[in-house]
Amino acid sequence: MAFMTVSMRSRYDVVVVGGGHNGLTAAAYAARGGRSVLLLERADHVGGAAVSARPFAGTDARLSRYSYLVSLLPRQVIEELGLPITLKRRRWSSYTPVGDGGLLVDSQDDAATRASFHRLTGSDADFEAWARFYAMTAEVARRLAPTLTEPLLPRSAVRDLVVDGVGEEAWRALFEEPLGEVLRRTFADDVVRGIAATDGLIGTFADLDEPSLRQNRCFLYHVIGNGTGDWDVPVGGMGAVSGALRDAALAAGATIVTSATVTAVDPGGPGASGAEVTWTDGDGRTRGVTAGHVLAGCAPAELDRLLGGHAPASADHPEGAQLKVNMLLTRLPRLRDDVDPVAAFSGTLHVHESLSQLQAAHAQAAAGHIPDLPPSEIYCHTLTDRTILGPALAGTDAQTITLFGLHMPARLFRADPDGARDQALRATLASLDSVLAEPIEDLLALDADGAPCLEVRTPVDLEGDVGLPGGHIFHRDLAWPFAESGDGSGGGSGDGAGGAAAAGSEAVRWGVATDHPRVLLAGAGARRGGGVSGIPGRAAAMAALSG
Repeated sequence: MAFMTVSMRSRYDVVVVGGGHNGLTAAAYAARGGRSVLLLERADHVGGAAVSARPFAGTDARLSRYSYLVSLLPRQVIEELGLPITLKRRRWSSYTPVGDGGLLVDSQDDAATRASFHRLTGSDADFEAWARFYAMTAEVARRLAPTLTEPLLPRSAVRDLVVDGVGEEAWRALFEEPLGEVLRRTFADDVVRGIAATDGLIGTFADLDEPSLRQNRCFLYHVIGNGTGDWDVPVGGMGAVSGALRDAALAAGATIVTSATVTAVDPGGPGASGAEVTWTDGDGRTRGVTAGHVLAGCAPAELDRLLGGHAPASADHPEGAQLKVNMLLTRLPRLRDDVDPVAAFSGTLHVHESLSQLQAAHAQAAAGHIPDLPPSEIYCHTLTDRTILGPALAGTDAQTITLFGLHMPARLFRADPDGARDQALRATLASLDSVLAEPIEDLLALDADGAPCLEVRTPVDLEGDVGLPGGHIFHRDLAWPFAESGDGSGGGSGDGAGGAAAAGSEAVRWGVATDHPRVLLAGAGARRGGGVSGIPGRAAAMAALSG
């Protein structure tokens, strides 16, 4: 299927490779800037990992199949593109079952949250530490979020921004010391430490004490979205977000072609009329097009492959580390605690995610074993937004459940994808059942064929489904959202901050440069990439429009 608004031509000002949400964002901005734009997408639909789908036969439930919540998409992007999307705030932040009790964090009731902390820990100390810690991250978010839609600031300027407004301790805690050390110093209770730690592990396979600080970078992106760090529910599902971006790109005049597999990118040297993009259409015909700029919405590793002889061998081998399980239940499960299941499942329900449990699971996975007690977190979209259910389901007690399992790296699934997937699912469901008052499988709805409404995807599955290298949901490990010393010496697809051939360019300023001036990163692998944000897509378009 193709969305064509003009007849095909042999040259475009901008060719976007990949129609995920960032590629669509780049196309919309570039077209609104008066450029002729062609977007090429391998699948028969756009959206990439930000899509809604009906995965269960004959069942009218449109689940956010891969990505599922929104935090990093700037309000500025929504307003500039006129996106008709609605994001709903969740009242309850999280619930963590522990034995026959648990910890409920109610973002609208500090007294109730304090009481819950007291029941779990025996004092108010960790509640007060929690309030101080998240007041600190909130102020960092308020100061840092506006910089994400501007050219990169140098590290020194961001440090001044944080230290002047929040203090030296905040800079050290978030940017210099391993997250594990910070959380042990801040909180006394192992469960409380773990709840905070999970934001450093979503999409990142890391020991919490790693000196690389990739866990800190992941944590930072999880707490700075839109200056609040809130993770909101997209009404209509994630497909509503990518659909709005598609419509914005088309309305601006971009040409979108699906079932179009890009096979090569020739960046063009000095004196060339442009870059050359070769692709195969849905009928198997080889096509070629010249581009003033190529905006790569694909992963840097995929761009390296497309560049072929124009890129050096990359030492970057991304590896995702999550198990995604989608379910449709006939009703919410009962809990061992007397907490209201609506409160427990509306926010994030943490399963075996104390700090020590997270570290033990990481050690097992790093040693090549599926964790005995897999940590995971769960959220129920339909408690906030029932528009994703058809009429036959909307009036029932049916609920959709998203489970995101941590510390399930791609290496565990390479040798035996099907067997390892089954083993990981069994271990994950057993881990979940251990904190519920009844087995989750007893509550699974049945599809039209009588099969349980349950879908599981590993990193290897995501690699095949949506082209995520190693199943890495951020395309590769996240980078700090500022320019660092040494930027400008990128590899074939750049380091997301600069490339040798483009040093001092607009692409470097926006954090989207590669070694080739006409080829820019526009996806999650750019600096300030990761998550459903549109930030790197917008940045690539800004650089192309300025170049």
